[in-house]
Amino acid sequence: MTNKKNFKYLVFLALFLVILGIPSYLWNKNSVKTMAGRYNSPMSPIIMIPGSSASANRFDNLVKTVNSQYGERHSLLKLTVHTNDKITYSGTIRTGDTRPFIVVGFQNNKDGYDNIKKQARWFNIAFDQLKQRYRFNNFNAFGHSNGGLIWTYYLEHYFNDDTIDVNQMLTVGSPYNFEEKDPNKRTQMLNDFIKHQDKLPADLTYYSIAGTKLYTDDGIVPLGSVDSGKYIFEGVIKHYTLITLTGNKAEHSDMISNSQFVTLFHQYMIGNNKNGQNQPPNKNPR
Repeated sequence: MTNKKNFKYLVFLALFLVILGIPSYLWNKNSVKTMAGRYNSPMSPIIMIPGSSASANRFDNLVKTVNSQYGERHSLLKLTVHTNDKITYSGTIRTGDTRPFIVVGFQNNKDGYDNIKKQARWFNIAFDQLKQRYRFNNFNAFGHSNGGLIWTYYLEHYFNDDTIDVNQMLTVGSPYNFEEKDPNKRTQMLNDFIKHQDKLPADLTYYSIAGTKLYTDDGIVPLGSVDSGKYIFEGVIKHYTLITLTGNKAEHSDMISNSQFVTLFHQYMIGNNKNGQNQPPNKNPR
């Protein structure tokens, strides 16, 4: 009688372990499949964040200019993250497009450090959806004005996926010390960025562009504020470079239509990929 009870107990235990193990097996199988798909993905998007008071439509003309000037056919997908964490999409990524533009904007696009932290959290929600939907394993980051601050906060506080690399980052007029002209007077945001700089991707290459009028500011952001990015990135990431634009359309809001900027944007955001090749994809003269 005891042997029968032991046998029943062993059968029950075996069935229990099998049932318990099925979800784990399915999860592992799905996880491996997702990682394999991401590893083999040819897509390397340029993900863009606009500045304060700007919507996801901010870079429409820039994308049109790049496509027209270089004879390329980059898709444009735009996301808006609402204050309730919901996301609305517009545009599409064309099948076979390995270098699409993806813009993430925010319903609450107001200025200020508190909002930048909120926007970084909202961007993290959008990024999670994007990587699940498109399974890319690397990308380039672009930010205009506060968009660069959002990228920096995101990289320090949210970006922790070992299966995805950020190759290069380019920002324009990003005020790391807000409107403060004196680099010795650091804002709370700049101090916080410096405090968490060890969380930045060590293999990141970053180009920070500053516009200047008489080498003081771009009409809104002081040159010294953009240059304060060196206290965050220099000696921490792979490469950090500050570039200044002068002359026509070097003002804060106009810089992304500056012809020099368009050349730099194409060179650093599109003319490279994970393997370091400088052959722009999606070339189609038709």
